[in-house]
Amino acid sequence: MPKIVFLPHVEICPEGKVIEVESGVSICDAALEHGIEIEHACEKSCACTTCHVVVREGFDSLGEPDELEEDLLDKAWGLEPESRLSCQAIVDDEDLVVEIPRYTINQVSEKH
Repeated sequence: MPKIVFLPHVEICPEGKVIEVESGVSICDAALEHGIEIEHACEKSCACTTCHVVVREGFDSLGEPDELEEDLLDKAWGLEPESRLSCQAIVDDEDLVVEIPRYTINQVSEKH
């Protein structure tokens, strides 16, 4: 099974985390299933950028983003060439190293 290494994020996972996942799951779903509370304001429907991540290693193993994802990524804070919406990035058979950006453009957090 592939592994996803989540780099430390001050609020979401301060220590970082390494998880094993099944191929075919999105990075967002994998994170949520393992207690990494990544933002996903549109409920993973590819309608916002709150689940934006930067794939530091393994980027080429992910499928190509579609036009809608690319258009949304243009609005993401801290966009980089290896940026993806984690709700749309499907894990294949390679390990990934993922960074959750420090900020999102979400004006209201879902945390209570």
